[in-house]
Amino acid sequence: MTEPADRTGNISQRQTFVRDDRKKIKITADDHRCFSVMQTKIGKITLLASEEYLLEIYLSEFNLSEFNNTENRQNRVIKEAIRQLSAYFDQKLTVFDLPLKMNGTEFQNTVWTELKKIPYAETISYSELANRIGNKKACRAVGMANSKNPFSIVVPCHRVIGANGTLTGYAGGLHLKRELLNFEMRANLF
Repeated sequence: MTEPADRTGNISQRQTFVRDDRKKIKITADDHRCFSVMQTKIGKITLLASEEYLLEIYLSEFNLSEFNNTENRQNRVIKEAIRQLSAYFDQKLTVFDLPLKMNGTEFQNTVWTELKKIPYAETISYSELANRIGNKKACRAVGMANSKNPFSIVVPCHRVIGANGTLTGYAGGLHLKRELLNFEMRANLF
């Protein structure tokens, strides 16, 4: 969904790309962004970056070039993200070190920062995650923040499961969450 074009046919200052029913990214005319699609063991992943930060990771293929100031090319941020994601899928990397632009609320950013502390091949529950951020009653809010995570895999929201050990919610679908967890747990890294 985009805002209407002005009389010259140019898209207005703000555009919004809806990647699914819950998540939106905002691309403004002042931002220059690029994207690239990479093939992985779990399918195609689209990376969106500015010249300084990784902005989002999509667990499918998107052509974002129709949006102002967004082109299909690999800048240094995307090249490094591809290098690290490739190493992850080759079972040679367990912790990512990428410049992430976290554009969430203060609460979401707190949750996403805590997600990065969950060790490779381990899981915690939503209630444990709520405890870790100092708000044990915020299980549902933590789940909502988790669902808005724009950095799937890199910020490992797939490592958060239900209190009873069941898999619950994942932007890429439960089958993909299961696949990522199984992939990590059977990795022979050392």
